[in-house]
Amino acid sequence: MERKLNEAVLRKRFFKLDDIIKFDPDQGKKNIFYETEKTAGAVWCLEPGQEIYKHSHTTSDDIWFVVEGTGTFYPGNGEEVEITKGDIIVNYPGQQHGMCNTSNERFIVFGIAGPLPMDLILHDSK
Repeated sequence: MERKLNEAVLRKRFFKLDDIIKFDPDQGKKNIFYETEKTAGAVWCLEPGQEIYKHSHTTSDDIWFVVEGTGTFYPGNGEEVEITKGDIIVNYPGQQHGMCNTSNERFIVFGIAGPLPMDLILHDSK
């Protein structure tokens, strides 16, 4: 009995990135793999040309880890920054963030955000 309980608990704590990655040919895909009352974890999967809309959160941090590919990050004020595998981006409350897969290969970004609940403020796409 104890062994089964531990396995059930561990399944809620351990994840395989390959099990979470799912792409949508029509738009960038956000795959939420866990959520608690305090934080949430998601993997964004972008085909070439797809994007994560420019947005911000009033009271939440949104930390992104690029795990595959190359893209363009939009920190606000019309700026663009190239990002690639291994980059970590910390988006503090109120800071605009968004990105686009500007390469010819798939782009995968892992993110942790909190505290929850988290609002969503969309920014002009220009």
